[in-house]
Order: sequence, then C-alpha cells, then structure tokens
Amino acid sequence: MIKSIKVTNPKGESLVLDLFHPEKSGLIVRSISGLGPPKANINSTDLATADGALYSSARASTRNIVFNLQFMFAPTIEDSRQLTYKYFPLKKLVKIEVETDNRSLETSGYVESNSPDIFSREETTHISIVCLDPFFYDPNPSVTQFATVTPTFEFPFSNESTSEDLIEFGTINLDTRSTIDYVGDVDTGVLITIHALGSVSGSLTIYNVETQEKMVIDLAKIKTLIGKDYGSGDDIIISTVSGDKYVQVLHDGKYTNAIAAIEKLADWFQVSIGRNIFNFTVTKGIENLVMSFSYRNAYGGI
Repeated sequence: MIKSIKVTNPKGESLVLDLFHPEKSGLIVRSISGLGPPKANINSTDLATADGALYSSARASTRNIVFNLQFMFAPTIEDSRQLTYKYFPLKKLVKIEVETDNRSLETSGYVESNSPDIFSREETTHISIVCLDPFFYDPNPSVTQFATVTPTFEFPFSNESTSEDLIEFGTINLDTRSTIDYVGDVDTGVLITIHALGSVSGSLTIYNVETQEKMVIDLAKIKTLIGKDYGSGDDIIISTVSGDKYVQVLHDGKYTNAIAAIEKLADWFQVSIGRNIFNFTVTKGIENLVMSFSYRNAYGGI
C-alpha cells in the first residue's frame, strides 16, 4: 500500500502528501494514475506474402503520472491551491518519491499541466507529470567492489602519529572478477570506476562473462588525452546509463572526455535480473587496478 508521496521542486523544497494524514499538507490525494508499468511500443514489419508480421524492436514509452488532488482549508482553499503552484511549477523538473509498505522508489518528470476546478463545490485539481525516463529507481545506488579486505587482527587502539610507521590491521585483496546479484525488474546501466594504484599500460578489457559482451579501452589513447601514462591516482569513469552514456578520465582533479579511447564496437553493459558476472584484464599492471560498479535498481512500476 502507498503511504506517502514526496514531491521536490527545482529549488529543493519538498512537499509530502500523506495519504493517511492529508491535513499535514492541506491536500487530499483522491487518486494517482501512471504508477504501474509503462506502455511498450512494439515495432514490427508486415509480411508481404504471409499472415502477421515480424518483430523488429520494442521500447518503453514515457510515463505520465497524473495527481487528482482535493484542496482543504489550510488555512484556506486558496492557500492549498497556491501550494500546488509552488511545488508543481509548470514546465519544470520535479522529483517524485513514493513510499509504500515495502520500499521507497523515485523518479523525475516535467510538469505538463496543473488544472484546478476553481468553481466546483469541492475544489480539486489534476496535475500531469511527464517522465521521460519511464522507470522508478532505488534512492541510493548499490556498489560492487572488485576487491575484498582481509583483517589480520583487531583490538581497541589509537595511533595518531604522523612520523612513525602505521600498524597494518588488514590487507586489500584485488580481484579481477565480481558478481552482481541484481534485484530490480528492469535492466539498467552502470557507472564503472577504474582506479589506478600504479603503472598500467596496454589495453584494458571488461567482460560480461555470461553474455560475452566486452568493452576495450586503449590506454595509449588515455596517455594522449592527459599528456602522461595512465597511472597512480588516475580514474577512468564509464557510464552506460541510457541517455547519459560517457567516458571520462580524472587526472590531477580535471575531468577529460575519453570516449575516443573506447573501441568502436564496444558493448555498453547493462545489468539484468539475477546474476551478472564481470571480469577485467589488462596487458600490463593488473595488480595496480581497482574497479567498482555502481548502479541503481530499476523497476517498471510501484
């Protein structure tokens, strides 16, 4: 069951629509449509000499969330109506967070219309939000590290010396393979961060073990972009998120577009429902690489 809806306007101001305590906001939620899975557009090719058609592709269309709200005396009907103008500004992007009994999910969309019925006895309004990304997401990302920490020993202790050698309490084990157990119900992109601890050279390849997809990064081209060998302290950041795909290298606090370093036929990884196994290799210096995948679980509906 839906417990509340939180709307945040472009200024960062938030309004909580509590379905059980509408007096808190002065707005009664009569209904909300558009919270289920979006409509899919199925593209096909008609057959000239046979019945039916051939499947070509499919895509999810945009999501349209429509709020049906009733104004309360808080302290007046007009005050409640103007509250919707503040938190649902026309043409602006707003964030919508939905809290249910089991989870909290969020999406964003543009305010298409706010249509109050000012002269009705019980004054209401219909507010339409168009979400260009049709899916809901977990508010916080999940992170998978290609490394583990092995503790050596532990006890209550403090060492704040800046001149003496520090005591080692654990070791970092660098792994070249890791598994993502994805719990969303819609495939989603990832943010890959590749951090160098030392000298690395040649070609860096990332594999999806089960799908055989791969992405190859030419580190010689990274050198051309930053003016030095890719090495200690440098990061390569790759986003495979739909609508926000990019490759950047972070060197000395400066981000540089590095899309040219990616092999032209590279696969832009998506994580899918269930188990996803990824592996990486590099020509030289694999012991100097730490990789992580960050992603948000995506859902077709509430």
